[in-house]
Amino acid sequence: MEDIEIARNTKLKHITEIAENLKIKEEIEQYGKYKAKISLEIYNKLKDKKEGKLILITAINPTPLGEGKTTMAIGLADGLKKIGKNAILALREPSLGPVFGIKGGATGGGHSQIAPMEDINLHFTGDIHAITSANNLLSAMIDNHIYFGNELGFDKIVWKRCLDLNDRQLRKVETGLSGEKNIIPRIDGFDISVASEIMAIFCLATDINDLKRRIGNIIVGYTKENKPITAKDLKADGAMTVLLKDAINPNLVQSLEHTPAIVHGGPFANIAHGCNSIIATKLALKLGDYVVTEAGFGADLGAEKFLDIKCRKANLKPDAVVCVATIKALKYHGGMAKDNIKNESIEYLSKGFANLEKHIDNLKNCYGLNVVVAINKYTHDTKNEIEYLQNKLQEKGINLSLVESWEKGGDGAIDLAQKIVELSEKSSNFKFAYQLNETIEQKIKSIATKIYGAKDIELTKEAQEHIKEIEKLGYSNLPICIAKTQYSFSDDAKNLECKEPFNIHVQDVILKAGAEFIVVLTGKIMTMPGLPKIPAAESINIDNCNNIIGIF
Repeated sequence: MEDIEIARNTKLKHITEIAENLKIKEEIEQYGKYKAKISLEIYNKLKDKKEGKLILITAINPTPLGEGKTTMAIGLADGLKKIGKNAILALREPSLGPVFGIKGGATGGGHSQIAPMEDINLHFTGDIHAITSANNLLSAMIDNHIYFGNELGFDKIVWKRCLDLNDRQLRKVETGLSGEKNIIPRIDGFDISVASEIMAIFCLATDINDLKRRIGNIIVGYTKENKPITAKDLKADGAMTVLLKDAINPNLVQSLEHTPAIVHGGPFANIAHGCNSIIATKLALKLGDYVVTEAGFGADLGAEKFLDIKCRKANLKPDAVVCVATIKALKYHGGMAKDNIKNESIEYLSKGFANLEKHIDNLKNCYGLNVVVAINKYTHDTKNEIEYLQNKLQEKGINLSLVESWEKGGDGAIDLAQKIVELSEKSSNFKFAYQLNETIEQKIKSIATKIYGAKDIELTKEAQEHIKEIEKLGYSNLPICIAKTQYSFSDDAKNLECKEPFNIHVQDVILKAGAEFIVVLTGKIMTMPGLPKIPAAESINIDNCNNIIGIF
């Protein structure tokens, strides 16, 4: 049975009942029967309430279809509920790009899903549309300002338009071709909406006032004297904030087992910072005794940014970390051909174990956190492979939980839930991978060498020049957000095993003054993805009964 059919055949509770169980019924605004937004006024009601335990779900480097972090997060929350714990989810919103691209939906799978899955995977409550509109309003105001005389003296524009779809044709475009007087054609481009700085700001802001402040600080261009021009200079910050005034309220939904889920914000982790909103996570910590959240892609991307950017900004610390792995992904990173990874192979599993081992080492020794490995079990995993992995982890002193939440829901994650309760009570020595007072180049190198295992970094001339400019502007103390392929520790998507020493190749360094971090572009990373040869969109349809089909 497809995920969408499982979700549709499950009877959901009315969202008011979910809210009532959380004691927040008066603070929600309903979006139909099964979705609601939570008013930020709730913070006044909860300000003295003790925060719960924060559980981070991360993973090894994935295969193209992912390794089931969201399924694991939902299964764990349901499992915690099964053993009598007050658990709540804090997850990212899906982007339409992957839904219609290669990965499909992002609401979990099998019997570990959040619902209504079709709504969440498509337009949901309109948050990403609002972000897209705010981004493009700013673009329109920039070009309009230049059309009417360019009083601010734009010499270089660094702000791009965005769209929440994968469309490689828009990576580089020429605009202003109407031939009208005063319109100057220029080379421009689009980012995917979830890589927009507005999305990053949206997820890092603490309230509506902080959102407006950060939006005002967005650098959209430079004068001939290299003086930054901001959204506030254009007087665009107020209107942009208005477009986001409803979106900033977190969304409340539920799992198929009626565990509450706050789903809010959704930056990519390979080209953005990969975490749901601080507002949602902080709210969840006030509402639940155990908050299960996830960070995108492998721990080298999502967890690194969750820890070094989000935790630093929001003063958060995970009480336990789950590193998700699949046997198929371990064989894939051991060099086994993608078409063969369903076949038993201890040899390739052994080679691929190095990938998992590096992630565990980072989380335990670089960040000082308590870790459990969760194996997302597939039907084609063999007894020999599972036993081999159990023995290898036992040798390293790492807890392992075999999770079957896709097939069994919360019942398939009870062992993991029990281990997490125990692990989260242990003390840890959380620390960051770098300090903010290091130079920009030192911070990039710290991530590359400590987290990725690189030998060194190589910077293009353009990257070096941009680092000097950022330092001159006084922003060198910001955290780093590295844009890198998710498939490898290196910046080469095909270098899965990383057996030979490698360098990280820094193509460019871009200041995001509103988001308050510095983006580092490496390898061949693109901020506007393309569709695969056979996109998921080809299988998505609507039947004669008005039911959506084909989302997985």
